Order: sequence, then structure tokens, then C-alpha cells
Amino acid sequence: MQWLNTASHSVFELMNNTWWAILLGIVMISILGRIPREFVMSALGNKPGLPGIIRATLAGTLLDLCSHGVLMVGSKLYERGASIGQVVAFLISSPWNSLSLTLILITLIGLTWTVGFILFSMLIAIITGRLFEMLVKRNVLPKNPQTSELPTNWRFWTEVRSQWGKTDIDAPFVFRMLTDGILESRMVVRWLLFGVCLASLLRAAIPPELFATFLGPTLVGLGITVLAATLIEICSEGSTPIAADILNRANAPGNSFAFLMGGVATDYTEVMVLKETTKSWRIALFLPLISLPQVIVLAWLINLSYIANL
Repeated sequence: MQWLNTASHSVFELMNNTWWAILLGIVMISILGRIPREFVMSALGNKPGLPGIIRATLAGTLLDLCSHGVLMVGSKLYERGASIGQVVAFLISSPWNSLSLTLILITLIGLTWTVGFILFSMLIAIITGRLFEMLVKRNVLPKNPQTSELPTNWRFWTEVRSQWGKTDIDAPFVFRMLTDGILESRMVVRWLLFGVCLASLLRAAIPPELFATFLGPTLVGLGITVLAATLIEICSEGSTPIAADILNRANAPGNSFAFLMGGVATDYTEVMVLKETTKSWRIALFLPLISLPQVIVLAWLINLSYIANL
């Protein structure tokens, strides 16, 4: 059957595109698992507020991982004591802002739009992270119970030199580190496989070439774009060329941005992993509730600005 062939090919394609991100995510988890919590909190900032959110956003932007690999790292950051605002900012800013995908996006839509999309996504990440911290402060959302204060006389580089001198990096150490990373990544991999299977079934039912036909720079086109991004679980490697096609063939840069960011804001794999990590449905559901309206408004403003300059 044709639909079965399409679905099975999509499973192969998605896994073929994301296996390296999964492996890299496991390696990052393995490394983070061996880093004391104090180092993570010192790097991100152990005080709630805008500086910590900005650091987490920059970390997510610079980290060369797709959305599936970065979920593992985000979960580990939460376990190491990062605030929920920092974790959310990290997750929102990182999925398609990796160096490799940025270079691909530049070749597809040009440097100007690529830089603009990156800056817009960072803005949404910072605003969303800050709003999450405000909701935690007002007890609307639960605080990370694993957050801890740094000792008064704790110094980052002094501790780095001290800990490095005490660590024996040999074959058994690396083996134990990687084994722990594999075990701790099982939750994310489980949801990833579920998302890949569901995305493949949807791909079999909705040909991607139809997207550009109905995704013009109108409210209807924007609505269809957000709906498509919500329904289709797609990795950053898959969303990037489709988003470029929306911009180039449908002349709808706002819709292109909404497709990239809407999937992040409503990604059910991300929502479920966030729920499993934080043990809170409220935190998981507030991710799309807070970030998606920002994506829609900003995408509509981008379309209006583009049309006005034609």
C-alpha cells in the first residue's frame, strides 16, 4: 500500500536525520551528569531574573542540536537545578538555531531572513522564560525543587581546577558516564519514537507540497500554518526546508517563522517530556499557552511588514 510505503519511508528518513542528534544528546547528558550542580548553576546564573534567562537563551541558540537532541539536555539542566524559566528559554531558542541548520537556512532563504528569525526566536524565548519565572514567583507554577544556592565563597574557575585534578578520566570512567547517559535518556527516546511514528502517519496523509499552496501571507494562511505545525511532529531538519518553501513559494515570511516556531511551542513530544521532567502538567501546558500567542502575533507583524514593502 502506498500510504504504508510513505509512512515507513518517513520513519527511516526522520531517524536517519536525527540519529546523530540523539547520540549527541546522550553524550551531552552523560557529560552533564558528571558535572556538579554548582557548576551548572554558576554557568546559567543561580539567581532568578533576566540575566539567567538570557544566558540560557544564548546557550540554546549556540548548542548544535535539533529539537529531539536538545530535549535530553534541557531535562538534565532542570535536574541539575536550572529554573523552569531557564529551561523553557533554552528549549524554545535551540531547536533550529544550531550552527549546521543556520547555514542550511541561509542557503535557502538568505542571510537577512535567517538572522531575523534567530533574533525573533531569541526574543520569544526570553519573554517566555521571564513570564514562567514570574508565574513561579506568584506560586501559579511550581518551583524547581532541585534548585540550590551556591556556597558563599564558591568560585567557578577555582573549583574547576580543583575538581579536574581529582578526576581520573580513564576507560572505565568514560564507560560508566556513557552508560548512565543512555539510561537517563530513555524517557526522551521513548517520546521521540512515538512522535516519529505519528509524524510519519501524518506525512502519508498530507503531502508536504500542498503546504505552499494554502499558506499565503493572510490570516487564513497563518492559521493553517500554525495548525499544520501543531499537528505535524517534525524535526528541525524536516521543518527547515518546508519553512523555506513557505517563504520562497508562498511569499509568506511570517508563516515561515510561525512554522518553525509553532512546532516548538506546541510540540507534543516536548510537552510530554517537560511534564515527565517537572512532574507537572501545569508547567507542560503553559509552554504552548504562553509562547504560541507570541509566535502568532509576531508572525502576523512580519507578514504585514513584508507586504507593505513589496
